[in-house]
Amino acid sequence: MNPTFRDLIAENKRNSVLLVLIFCLFTTAVALILALGVIALADPEAVAHLRWGEALIAGGVAAVLALLFSLAGYYGGDSFILASTGAHRIHHADDPELFNVVEEMSIAAGIPMPRVYLIDDPGLNAFATGRDPQHAAVAITTGLRQKLTRDELQGVMAHEMSHIRNYDIRLMLLMAVLVGTVVMLSHLFWQILRSGGGRSRSRSSSSDSKSDGGGWIVLIILVLAVLLALIAPLLAQIIQFAVSRQREYLADASAVELTRYPQGLANALRKLQGDAAVLKTANGGTAHLFIANPLKKFQDKAESALASHPPLKDRIARLEALVHVK
Repeated sequence: MNPTFRDLIAENKRNSVLLVLIFCLFTTAVALILALGVIALADPEAVAHLRWGEALIAGGVAAVLALLFSLAGYYGGDSFILASTGAHRIHHADDPELFNVVEEMSIAAGIPMPRVYLIDDPGLNAFATGRDPQHAAVAITTGLRQKLTRDELQGVMAHEMSHIRNYDIRLMLLMAVLVGTVVMLSHLFWQILRSGGGRSRSRSSSSDSKSDGGGWIVLIILVLAVLLALIAPLLAQIIQFAVSRQREYLADASAVELTRYPQGLANALRKLQGDAAVLKTANGGTAHLFIANPLKKFQDKAESALASHPPLKDRIARLEALVHVK
């Protein structure tokens, strides 16, 4: 029995809760190990003689910080994402046709009218963000807005409305916060390592002579911290991409349900496929939000198991197959 849209919405809500838990645990582990690595750089003796009670306190602080980051991302992540992409809010008088299309698709999807944003960039792309349909926004680049016919624009907006209706936006928002936080922690560790590496080596050598097993403890913690700083951003993206690429296929199918015209979205995706412009404000943390991967070097590798989007040619083929269904 195929799941209904209500089933998919309920699943996305459950996955959002699970994602927050994974986020807190993963970020706690990253923050704790990197913090111990920084302590090992600053004072190897402190790490060599670290007591479990102190470690648990450090872990508790890291867990609280992870929870605060997740809450901040939940309530303010959409504003940060919109700002990071250079999107600015527009109103009906600025683009009546765009607003009419968004309003039509929101009515068809049975959700409130989202806020509308424009990204001043020649690249062709669009995305939706927010924590729920009552606090959602859609954004489109000036390049894509200028290239689309009304039917194609309707298909793109219907796709984004589907992400909002299915609560995909909540999952994608939390994943963007997850990746951004882990990358920030790793970057901070490397900055500290570069600024204090020379002092840490001299101090750690004196520490080795004063303690028997303490030197090995310090060395193990430093190695773990360096390895984690290297691989944590990649692990965060693996968690990010673990959310099935079927969500894009689902949003495409749901868009057809709203517009009753598969060719509109198919034609829009074909224009995206032929676009060579690079979206300047896109990055690895927000790439999964867009209707097509804005990082062109990864778009060509869409067959990869770690790709954030299904191949555009497959999405177009599925939509065009619907055109011939009687």
